[in-house]
Amino acid sequence: MSELRVHNLSISIDGFATGAGQAPDAPFGHAGERLHEWMFATRFWTERAGGQAGSVGADHVFAAMHAPGIGAEIMGAGKFGPPGWQDDPGYRGAWGANPPFRTPVFVLTHRPRPSIEMEGGTTFHFLNTSPAEALKTAREAADGLDVRLGGGPSVVRDFLAEGLVDHMHVVQVPILLGRGVRLWDGLEALEATYHIEAVSTPSGVTHLTFTAKNR
Repeated sequence: MSELRVHNLSISIDGFATGAGQAPDAPFGHAGERLHEWMFATRFWTERAGGQAGSVGADHVFAAMHAPGIGAEIMGAGKFGPPGWQDDPGYRGAWGANPPFRTPVFVLTHRPRPSIEMEGGTTFHFLNTSPAEALKTAREAADGLDVRLGGGPSVVRDFLAEGLVDHMHVVQVPILLGRGVRLWDGLEALEATYHIEAVSTPSGVTHLTFTAKNR
């Protein structure tokens, strides 16, 4: 069976994966882009932006694991767009006409709408369902490939709580946010069900990988 994977989920030292005050011009709220500066310096990121520069060390290697073998993505309503996007029937996501996913993407929302086919192979589907049912639907669409769980933190937390995540890559960034949306709340004793490894890099971040036991 295909795996459910989380990649490049950046959190602060105090566990916040996004800041407070999300808005169209501030998708991560008061955190800005500080959680993701480690990634912007990698070859993985610069190549996605059409360049060639960028580091090729451990940060790049971890970041680049994001894409291979993925056949579908699941994301929450907060990743698809800022608060209030459901009130705009013409809203088509935060990535322009040609989103980077290139697969079916299943958006979890209490207000589903018709699917949206975009350029480059991305089609957004909108589901009001449980994590287990969303994963079943995404696996069928992935056609044997893995499913990526794209976030945000509350969605990842829900899937972790139900024991559905097979592999998770979390990047702890050395900043304190103090407020926002935390990843770890209610997830005590994950170490009992996941093998956890940590790798620190010169950028100052720590890459934490969680691999489910007994899979």
